[in-house]
Amino acid sequence: MFMEKIGSYFLSGIGSLGWQQFVMYAIGGVLIYLATAKKYEPMLLLPIGFGTILVNLPFSIVLGTAEHPGALQLLFDYGILTELFPLLIFIGVGAMIDFTPLLERPWLMIFGIAAHGGIFIASFIAWYFFGFDIKQALSIGVIGAADGPTAIVVAGKHAPELLGQITVAAYSYMSLVPVIMPPVIKLLTTKNERKIRIKSKNKNIPKWIMIVFPVASTVFVSLFIPDAAALIGFLMFGNLMKECGVLEKLSCTAQNELSNIVTILLGISIGASMTAINFLNIKTLLVMLLGLIAFAGDTVCGVLFAKGLNLFLKKENKINPMTGACGISAFPMASRVVQKIALEEDSQNFILMHAVSANVSGQICSLIIGGMISGFLTSL
Repeated sequence: MFMEKIGSYFLSGIGSLGWQQFVMYAIGGVLIYLATAKKYEPMLLLPIGFGTILVNLPFSIVLGTAEHPGALQLLFDYGILTELFPLLIFIGVGAMIDFTPLLERPWLMIFGIAAHGGIFIASFIAWYFFGFDIKQALSIGVIGAADGPTAIVVAGKHAPELLGQITVAAYSYMSLVPVIMPPVIKLLTTKNERKIRIKSKNKNIPKWIMIVFPVASTVFVSLFIPDAAALIGFLMFGNLMKECGVLEKLSCTAQNELSNIVTILLGISIGASMTAINFLNIKTLLVMLLGLIAFAGDTVCGVLFAKGLNLFLKKENKINPMTGACGISAFPMASRVVQKIALEEDSQNFILMHAVSANVSGQICSLIIGGMISGFLTSL
């Protein structure tokens, strides 16, 4: 009798598994493979992949029960649903960003707005053609912000049932920016357009402006878009630590230790939402498809907007339309991709600083748009 109980105990775990759990193990393995072998966003995809395996273990033991939540459930509840982990990530991101290129060319901020059109294209398709409700559709569209933490904040608040799919899509496509952007850019531009050299002079930005900018930006954005206050505030706080010149140790901590620790917890917590019942459905495939549409749509909108501006500019003042594609938040990957394409067409065409300016503006605008969407959905 005793041996039978021992045998049934050890076999109960295997007996509780279905084919769905084995599929999720395979998905977790694929994410780990992409992180390690392909180096696609390894800091996020690896913990997400392992978290996916953990949460689909027998009896969902790591999630616990309603009365006694497990470790992953606690991390998810207190780190994701409260928006704590994404906001802490923004402190590190802010400490890494240099807003000097943007302040030298503030007019490039328009591309940070124009290049997020893919968000609304994908959201409309999700709502009108695929039957997602408005909260789900806009949460899916935010994948196009190319800003993982913003996508997590919006989805965690308004479409938690799709959080795993949206997060995986957001970070997967962020890592694939060098694959997605070039063919779209080349399809929409001519060789001569890609050769355009942008004329401008670098300006010396006083130190006091670099210190005032994050404070003023936080106040200005928060006054007009209150729901973006936390997003922009945490980002700019990190940047203020970097620019003030007296908190070097804290700035370095935010860029390294804080970002690394929170990234680990964020990734494995996202895995808590990737149970077989939540992930193995047609909606997952649709989210991945719509995320791709959002990313490609951003590139299309940015490039076409720049081409439209060129219609009204003199020849010597024309903008390289590839700069418009950098208005997304995938910093600095998008600007590097555009500079690489420019050098392929003209080995002396250095548009990196203009691309970086648009790219940095994309980081700010992604938070603003994310806050606007979140505020709109909250009001429904």
